[in-house]
Amino acid sequence: MQIAEKKTIAQYLLDAERERREVVRVTVDYPELNVENAYAVQEELVRMKCEENLSIVGMKMGLTSRAKMEQMGVEEPIYGYLFNNMLLENYGELSFGTCIHPKVEAEIAFILGKDIEGPGITGAQVLAATQYVVPALEIIDSRYENFRFTLPDVIADNASASRVVFGNSLTRPDLIDLELVGMILSINGKAREMAASAAVLGHPAHAIAALANMLGRKGEKLKAGQIILAGAVTEAVRIDIGDIVQAKMDGLGDVGFTVVD
Repeated sequence: MQIAEKKTIAQYLLDAERERREVVRVTVDYPELNVENAYAVQEELVRMKCEENLSIVGMKMGLTSRAKMEQMGVEEPIYGYLFNNMLLENYGELSFGTCIHPKVEAEIAFILGKDIEGPGITGAQVLAATQYVVPALEIIDSRYENFRFTLPDVIADNASASRVVFGNSLTRPDLIDLELVGMILSINGKAREMAASAAVLGHPAHAIAALANMLGRKGEKLKAGQIILAGAVTEAVRIDIGDIVQAKMDGLGDVGFTVVD
C-alpha cells in the first residue's frame, strides 16, 4: 500500500469522525488492507490529530476477550490511542449529538508509574510498574455503517475510540486482586451487564503486557504517567439521549455519566 493511499484512508476516517457520519468500511474499496497497513493508517490518523493540537493522554486495548479474538480470528488484541478531547468528567454529560452510534463498555484503567518496554513483558511486571488502577467507562463509536467492519477496518479507525470517563478513586494494584473484580454496568438504574475482570485475557494486566510487547516490536514503549484502558470487561451496550450510565466495580469504586441531546 502506497503512502498516498494511507493518507487518503486516514483523512476519510478523520472526516467521518469530525462530521459525525457513518461511512462504508475501508476494505470495500481497499480489500488488500491488512493488519500491518491498518496500523500504518492508524499512525497517520494519530499524526493528523496531533497536527490539530490534540494530545495523546493514553492508549486503549480492544479484542481482549478470548471469545472475541477467536471470533475475529486473531491471536493478539488490538490497540488505539486516547486523546485529550475524548475525556469526559466523571458523572458529567455526553452530548449525543457529538457521536454517531455510541456504545458503552466498563473497563479497568491502569496509570503507569514507570516506563514499560517490551518484548517479554509479563502481567507481573505490569503490576509492578503500575501506580494506580481506576474504574472507567469507554464510549466506542465506530465510524462504519451499522458497526460492521473487518479487523483491519477497526484498527485503521483507531479501534473505535470516541470518549472515556475515568472514576475519581485511585487504587494501588497491590491492594486488590485485579483478577477477581466484579462489576455491574447499569443504564437508568437497571443492571444491563455483569462480569468479572478475568474476562480480560484472564487478568487485565495481561492486556497491558500484550500492548507493551506489541509496541516493543516497533521500538516503542509505554511511558510513566500514561493511562491505559485494559479492554472491555462487559459487552458493549447501545446508549441514547436521556440514559444515565453507571458502572460499579468491587474494590475500585464507581464511574458514570448522563447522555444529553
